[in-house]
Amino acid sequence: MNNTTGPTKDAGWEVGVRRTVGVSPNVIWAFLLGDGLPIWLGNTKLRLDKGARYETDDDIAGHVISYSPNARLRMTWQPGEWEHDSVLHVYTKATPEGTVIGFQQERLKGREERKIMLGHWKDILEQLDAGLLAQSGK
Repeated sequence: MNNTTGPTKDAGWEVGVRRTVGVSPNVIWAFLLGDGLPIWLGNTKLRLDKGARYETDDDIAGHVISYSPNARLRMTWQPGEWEHDSVLHVYTKATPEGTVIGFQQERLKGREERKIMLGHWKDILEQLDAGLLAQSGK
């Protein structure tokens, strides 16, 4: 698992985590937008149309910025207790070793928020990996 760190020139602080898994991007996206949606986003209905709003049972809200099938989803992401939103990128990329699945979050307010979100997204990748493994029956 690789991580990106720190402040950016114009997008506040950011954090990124990624992991390579042994399944194809289309299988990952089917999982991310189906049974895996509650794992990484929460219980909600997510329409992939630009501008479509969502709100989860866990008080996370935002809207879809863009979606490229089987490749990338960009959306705003804001817990109810935050006074600002952030931008979340969920992406996959095929490699010779498998498919990279990644989460990158921008517009974090500082080091502490970045540290919290780093732990959050690392945990999410662990859960998604376990869910994909269980789904494939391995």
